Amino acid sequence: MQGQEAAETIALRALVWTLGDDDRRAAFMAATGAQPADLASGARDPMFLGAVLDFLLSDEPCVVAFCKDENLAFDAPMRARAALPGGDVPHWT
Repeated sequence: MQGQEAAETIALRALVWTLGDDDRRAAFMAATGAQPADLASGARDPMFLGAVLDFLLSDEPCVVAFCKDENLAFDAPMRARAALPGGDVPHWT
């Protein structure tokens, strides 16, 4: 598990990476309903950053590409998501 600050940093990197590609940006904006004016305030909101990671994690090729581009372990986005609000995985046992 990692701390929330480190998780937010990874999520911010994922946001920048996502917005850096026209197709990914359009898909993200459509999936989240975010508007361009929402991005600055969203970048400071741990719930929004969790949504960024949820979007990224919904597509394995994007996770792989992001991690390669950002020189991160392939499980870094998943670990970061777990450290942000709403990212805890219930333990059923």
